[in-house]
Amino acid sequence: MRFCGGQVLALLAPREIIKGRSPFFQKDDGQNGRNSGVVNLTQTRWIWLVLFGINALFFSWYTSFGGPLTGDEVEHYMALMESHQPAPGPERMAELRAFMEQDTGDDFVMVNVIDMYETPLPIEGVEPGETSDEVLAKYMAFMIPQLFQRACHPVLYGQAANTAMDLMNAPGMEAWTTGAGMRYRSRRDMLEIATNPAFAGSHDFKIAAMRKTIAFPIDPWFQLGDPRLVLALLLSLIGCGLSWRVAVQESRNGSS
Repeated sequence: MRFCGGQVLALLAPREIIKGRSPFFQKDDGQNGRNSGVVNLTQTRWIWLVLFGINALFFSWYTSFGGPLTGDEVEHYMALMESHQPAPGPERMAELRAFMEQDTGDDFVMVNVIDMYETPLPIEGVEPGETSDEVLAKYMAFMIPQLFQRACHPVLYGQAANTAMDLMNAPGMEAWTTGAGMRYRSRRDMLEIATNPAFAGSHDFKIAAMRKTIAFPIDPWFQLGDPRLVLALLLSLIGCGLSWRVAVQESRNGSS
C-alpha cells in the first residue's frame, strides 16, 4: 500500500510558499545597498523546509523502492532456504517459490493466529519456571531489531476473547490464544530476516512457545491509519501552528 505523505504537506503548507507568490529565497542587500548574494530564509520557510525533510526521510525509510524480486533473487533465496537444517520439504519449497515469484514489490501483512503452550517445551535455553510468553520474548529479541530497521511492525495484535466462533473443515482449530498482523515493507525484507543465520537459533524458541500457528500473507491490503499519512498530517498541523505563531509575533512586532 503506497502513499505519498509529501502531497499532504504540499496541500497544507502556506499557499504563497507553494505557488511562489512570495519569494522563497530573499537576498540581503547589505549595508551599502548592494546585493551581497547571501540567501536569507524566513522563519516560516525554514519551518516548512525542516518538516518536508523529516517527512521525506520517514517516507524513504518506510517505503520499499526495490520493486518485485528478480529471477536471480528468487534463486538466491531458494538456495538459502534449501540449505536450512532440516531442509523444507518439496511442497513447502514450491509454496515459497510461488510467494517470491508473485511479488508485487509493495508492502504486505502476514496474518498470524497463535495457540501458546501453557508450559513451554524444555529445549536448550529455556529456564525452569519460564512461561511461554517469556520464551517467545527470546525469539523476538532477535526479531525486533531486524524488523525495526526494515520498517516492519505489527498493525494488529490482541488476545483471543473466545474459542473460534466459526469453523469450516478445520478440525482441531477451535482453540487460539493470540491474533496478530505483521506489516513487512517488502517480501525481500521478510526473506532477508528469515534467511539470516542468526535467525535459526532463535527460531527454536518460537517452536518451544507455540503449540500451533497459522500464518498467511495478504497483498494488496489496506488500513486507514497508514503511518505515512498520519505523520504527514501531524507535521502539517505542526507547520500550520508554528507558521501562525510566527505570523502573530511578526504582526505584534510590526504594530509596536
